[in-house]
Amino acid sequence: LWSVAAHGRAEEQRNGKEMLQQLCAGCHAIGRTGASPNKLAPPFRSFSETKLYDDDFLQRLQRGYSSIHRFMPTFRFNREDAEEVLNYMKSIQEPSRPK
Repeated sequence: LWSVAAHGRAEEQRNGKEMLQQLCAGCHAIGRTGASPNKLAPPFRSFSETKLYDDDFLQRLQRGYSSIHRFMPTFRFNREDAEEVLNYMKSIQEPSRPK
């Protein structure tokens, strides 16, 4: 049985994935598998935990996230959308490799 909380998380992740599909999939791989269409754009599943769990990342998504890459547009999310995107990205991360 699905709990209400689990259902809510699944819906959040689905919404986050849909936003990334529309905004980012032209360059980045946004799923658990597959190569990025742009070889210079890292797959979202390979983002470091440090980046995703940094308290500032959520705020940067809301203020306007951009990259030093000159072709990457700046994206700005409201708080709810930023949380959904971040929760989806956390859900697809590859396991950490031992150092």
